[in-house]
Amino acid sequence: MSDINLQITVKEESNHLFKRCIRKLLESTFILRDKDDKLYQFVSRESNRHDISDYLRMIGFDVILEEKTGVCMLVASEEDVDTVGLKRANVVTFSTLQYHLLLVCWEVYLENIGYSEGNFVTKGDLIDKIRSYDVQLTRTELNAAFRLFKKYSLINFNDDEGGEDMMIQLYPSLQFGWDLPQFQTVAREYLKDETENIAETEDEIVPEEFEEEEE
Repeated sequence: MSDINLQITVKEESNHLFKRCIRKLLESTFILRDKDDKLYQFVSRESNRHDISDYLRMIGFDVILEEKTGVCMLVASEEDVDTVGLKRANVVTFSTLQYHLLLVCWEVYLENIGYSEGNFVTKGDLIDKIRSYDVQLTRTELNAAFRLFKKYSLINFNDDEGGEDMMIQLYPSLQFGWDLPQFQTVAREYLKDETENIAETEDEIVPEEFEEEEE
């Protein structure tokens, strides 16, 4: 590994945004144009992104900008990708159930592209979609997954709202929220289930599964 040499000059008027971008990336992995436009515009400027990359490479990270989708994301730096203890430092391990839900959210996102500004779905419609794939989870599990996805800027919703009319915004970062090996496992399960369901009548999920009282 080469010596570490950090030379960054951040203008005084940019100090605050520079620090916010660094902390946002370390906290939630993504900076999104649809959610944090001011931070996104700052990091999308090449000179600023170069400084942020230089800083993050000191601790084994880098940033990638996907301009088409408006997503800036934290990744392991190429020079440290094989370094033990660093390459998975910003990877959240979702449960298999949460991965199933991520797949459903991503499909809904793709179905809604182009219909309106932003990409929204009601909680009730999303639950119906979950049922259609026979993904069985309780209300407590569903809400816990939603909170985790929100923390990592995969979706967004108003914490003060509730019920099936609650609006959930789906972000393009959903497509980057995968650990590839686990994604492949879940995808294979989906394909297997679809094949088995061709000759079977799909069982209905009991609605009460989503009606548990929250703790």
